[in-house]
Amino acid sequence: MTWLTFRQFRAQAIAALAALAVLGIAFGTTGPHLVRLYDASGMRGCGNRPVCLSRASTFIDALKADQVYPALFFAGLVSLVILPAIIGAFWGAPLVARELETGTYRLAWNQDVTRTRWMAIKLGGVGLAAIATSGLLSLLFSWWAGPINAAGGFPDNFSEFVRMTPLMFASQGIVPAAWSALAFVLGVVAGLLACRTIPAMAITIVVVALLQILWPHFVRPHLLTPDRATAPITAVSLNSMLVSNHSAVTVAINQPGTAHLPGAWVVGDKSVTRSGGQFFLPGTPTSICAKGSPQQCQDWIASHHLTQVVDYLPASSFWSLQWIEAGLLLVLAAGLGAVATWRIRHVLT
Repeated sequence: MTWLTFRQFRAQAIAALAALAVLGIAFGTTGPHLVRLYDASGMRGCGNRPVCLSRASTFIDALKADQVYPALFFAGLVSLVILPAIIGAFWGAPLVARELETGTYRLAWNQDVTRTRWMAIKLGGVGLAAIATSGLLSLLFSWWAGPINAAGGFPDNFSEFVRMTPLMFASQGIVPAAWSALAFVLGVVAGLLACRTIPAMAITIVVVALLQILWPHFVRPHLLTPDRATAPITAVSLNSMLVSNHSAVTVAINQPGTAHLPGAWVVGDKSVTRSGGQFFLPGTPTSICAKGSPQQCQDWIASHHLTQVVDYLPASSFWSLQWIEAGLLLVLAAGLGAVATWRIRHVLT
């Protein structure tokens, strides 16, 4: 049974090994030079001194000057983010759906091997391969991106890729392997329910994508109790003022005069009044912010003596959050695997 599972999985295994080899060569050949650039910038052992910010900026600018490093950075990031959906769709969905669709289950399920053992071997063998593939790629990318993480992340024109932010967090450490395990089992369950390979693959991709989008907003922020930082909002900090669609006023962190939280993942940021309530811009057309100049509006806001309140998960909580999330995802995968094993005993009986 193990040999048959390997034979059916051979094409996927070869493709995975080829992809790992290509990325391994790319990261392995450029990683040592990335470390040398990091050392040359003076960042190693710099700590949190003010001069370290300029050194980090020098290091990141050196990376951006060579298009290879940004390309490899985003290639590794994107590969690890989409890998769970690929594994779920191409490894998990066909695992049972292909047997049901082609009718080969009549032979496979009428041997000496019981359906429960048949499912356990397939889930265990291919599932471990999925975990190993994601784990190795994550380990490789985490090692390569180590100097970038130490420098505070990779900023671009749209966002800052700090290790604690959702995309980076899901592409480093042990979490990618856990996501792949869950996606693989989701694909198997989708195949059991759809009984056809293509629909099962489509269902798996949609479900995994939705989970990856919703998880950082509704689950991950609650896995650890966030820390809280406060800072007075002054005329200087209002230069980085942000206004939401609901007229809530906030100021960006890590700017002059604002809360300084390097490497943190901000899960809540608001401006509060002296009484403790959240501050909103007045919605009337006659207000000073509606008919006055931007400077007059900022001066009027500053006169309210607001306080910036930031809830955040610090950079130091990276591994704690990694272990908690990975454990929860693996528990969900194990539960779905048990459901699939139970379900297989009642399919077409």
